[in-house]
This record gives sequence, C-alpha cells and structure tokens, in this order.
Amino acid sequence: MTVPSHGHAPYPGAVPTARAARASAPTATPTAPGDGGRFRSGPVDVVLLTVAIAGVSLSAPLAAATVAPALAIAFWRNAMAVGALTPFALWRHRGELRAMGRRTVLLSAGAGALLAVHFGAWLPSLHMTSVASSTALVTTTPIWTALLLRLRGHRPPTLAWLGMGLAILGVVILTGVDLSASPRALLGDGLALLGGVAAAGYVLLGAEVRRSVSTTAYAYVCYTTTSVLLLLTCLVAGAELGGYSGTTWLRLAALTVTAQLLGHTLINRVVKGLGPSVTSTAILLETPGAALIAALWLGQMPPVAAYPALAVILAGLALVIMADGKGTADEPG
Repeated sequence: MTVPSHGHAPYPGAVPTARAARASAPTATPTAPGDGGRFRSGPVDVVLLTVAIAGVSLSAPLAAATVAPALAIAFWRNAMAVGALTPFALWRHRGELRAMGRRTVLLSAGAGALLAVHFGAWLPSLHMTSVASSTALVTTTPIWTALLLRLRGHRPPTLAWLGMGLAILGVVILTGVDLSASPRALLGDGLALLGGVAAAGYVLLGAEVRRSVSTTAYAYVCYTTTSVLLLLTCLVAGAELGGYSGTTWLRLAALTVTAQLLGHTLINRVVKGLGPSVTSTAILLETPGAALIAALWLGQMPPVAAYPALAVILAGLALVIMADGKGTADEPG
C-alpha cells in the first residue's frame, strides 16, 4: 500500500521566524497545473480520504479472495486503472502530458517501476501469510521513507527514531510468530516488507512529481509504466492472464475501482490539502480495516500471538507520524 508526501522534507533543519512565516502565508497553498488551481484542506478532502482508506482496506482481502496468479492480479488492477484514466488523460490533460519534461517523465516512470515492485512483492505475500500480518508489514512505508530521507541529509527527531525502533521490534515479534507457524509465512512477511520498502521510494518520487504535475497526468504515466513492467514479468514467469471465471473478473474490476482508483489515486489527490501527517496517520487504519474484512469475509484469523506484534507495529508507526507532524508544523504554511 502507498503514502504520498509534500514536496518539502518532513523533518526541516531549522524553524523559520514568525515574520518569515507571515511573509510566506499567501503562497502556502500549493498548485498543480491541470488540477484546477488551488488545493484546499476542508470537508471534501476529509470525505475523499475516508473513501480512499475504505478502498485500500479492501485491497488485501479482495486480492486474497481472487482466484488468479498474484502477478496477474497486480497487472490487471493497474491495466484496468490505465484504461479508466485514458479518456480523462487524453481529453483534459493531453496538453499537460505533452508538456511534461524529460526529468518529470523519468521520475514518474521510476515511481511506476517501484510501484510494480511493491505490487509484485506484496500481492504474492497475501497467499503465504495472513492478511493482517501482510498488511501490517507493507504499511511500514513511513519508516523506510524516513530512513531514505535520512540518507538524503534530513534529520528525523528523536521521537521518529523511537517510533522506528518500536515498529521494527513489532516486525521482529511478528516474524518470530510466523516462523513458528511455517517458513512459508516467514517468506510472505519478507515479501510484504519488500513491498513496503518499494512503496517508500514510490512515495518520494511521486511527491517530487506532484509538486508541478496534476494527479491525473502523474497517475497515468505511473500506472502505465507499472502495467507494462508487470505484463513483462507475467510473460516471463508464465502467469496466466486470462481464462478466469466471471467471478474472478468481477473481483478484479472491484479491486481496480476500490483499491486503485478510489484508493491510490484519491490519496494522491488529497495529500496536498491535508498534508502528509494526517494522510499517513489515516492510512494506518488500513491494517485493522483489512484484518476485520478478512476475518468477517474470509474467516481468516491471525494467531493470537500476532495481535500484540500488530499493536506494537501500529504504535511505532504512530510515533513516526507524530514526529512528522511536529516537524511540518514548524514550516511556513
């Protein structure tokens, strides 16, 4: 599962003066060509974020219940999304797509490549370990994002390091539980973690592109790249891309609408209004949401020993997000 961020770093190195903050206030609201000008944080953004969280919470249970190869599921959810976006992209955003510079296109394609790794690793993990464990591990994205930012010279506050340590402890506990269950479950945990790391790179590249490009244009280039790479992977791996039942196609369509279009795309839309802290905190609800849906629909209950580990991971992620919020609160706008 993926969390976009603002173009600025979440851990600023200095606190601006009040005068500087007042001077920057008129330009605090970001703009993006092709998205209708200003983004405003308000009730509409909150409603859209709620819909997005509900959509991504359905992702893991729907994928786990779909009778098709995991790589094929990853391909079709992106390919169908590209098909749905094509009329809007070529009609309303054709000029913007043509005007995208080489660097912007490469960054968008790079984000799409990392999204392909994210889906290609995470979706197979759903068939190896529980939905709850897989979702908890793949949503550790904020940790890897913070670490990548540290490599770029940003300094996370002490609270962020504490949260990362706590979340990693939860991961160790959870993988220990799954190792006792089966080596296959442990492999699933590793794939889910890889999916979280890839999503962190996707977040950072996407945040850079979204500073100047609309949601539709960015998503179109990104999802197209993801679809092409996953198609090639399916062909090399011999994953069947057709011959499914009607129920499977309906679930693939539902996965595309809920998790891809109403999940990923709406999150990319609202993050510039609500900010990365609120958005990331809300996305943590995907873990209990997916676990609840899997329990009610699939009858899939994680081992009792896994619940404390899930709680520790969520607590650690919450501390990382709180640290992010304290950092961005000091920035102008």
